[in-house]
Amino acid sequence: MDRSDYVRRLDDRLETAAYADVDASANGLQVGSDEGSVERVAFAVDAADATIEAAAEAGADVLVVHHGISWGGIDRVTDRTYDRVAALAEHDIALYVSHLPLDGHPELGNAAGVAAAVGLADREPFGEIGPVTIGTIGETDSPRSAAAIRETLDGFEGQPDGEESTTRVIEFGPDEIERVAVVTGSGTDWLDEAVEAGADALITGEGKGQVYHDAREAGLTVFLAGHYATETFGVRSLQALTEEWGVETTYVSHPTGL
Repeated sequence: MDRSDYVRRLDDRLETAAYADVDASANGLQVGSDEGSVERVAFAVDAADATIEAAAEAGADVLVVHHGISWGGIDRVTDRTYDRVAALAEHDIALYVSHLPLDGHPELGNAAGVAAAVGLADREPFGEIGPVTIGTIGETDSPRSAAAIRETLDGFEGQPDGEESTTRVIEFGPDEIERVAVVTGSGTDWLDEAVEAGADALITGEGKGQVYHDAREAGLTVFLAGHYATETFGVRSLQALTEEWGVETTYVSHPTGL
């Protein structure tokens, strides 16, 4: 497949242009040329030395990630930024990034993946940011306890094996949870929107200090399942989509534990 065609297909499917005015990330082709062909694509959550080197070892022409290296522009290409750009250039790997578009996509997105894993049905867009949304909200098939939902979240990639639960639960909602909002990564800013939408719980990755008191006063349960762990679903979905297009793929798992 031509690299330009591959980039165009991703941009179109993810509606990348719709997020241009609200996302600090430079989404789309972030490093490299769109000329040439694509024989193998690597997928990872983060663009970092470790994932770039793994993509190179796998013989990838393109690395697709959720977290790229340009956030609001690059003033100087030095230090870690230089090292990452240099590694991409040395191995002739193009970097494609999808941040908020990959959070909010109703089928391929991180929130959609979390919701499917938890078993949420009748899902609707959630998590407004300007004219777009970055999350989802839906209903459990039957009332669930916080412990049952936490057990599911603890099974996500990025949670250490053999350890006790690493999902932090701020449990101030009802004993039986039926309506759940999901904003992956750092999503506690949407706590009030979850309350207004009638949610019993909010699932996200990490939280800010005030989330305890906000959840307590709102009567909402908040699950903090890990930033990395809640954001593997989108790149996994793009990997499956790329394979449907007839391109070989590889996945780079590099959990942060955060």
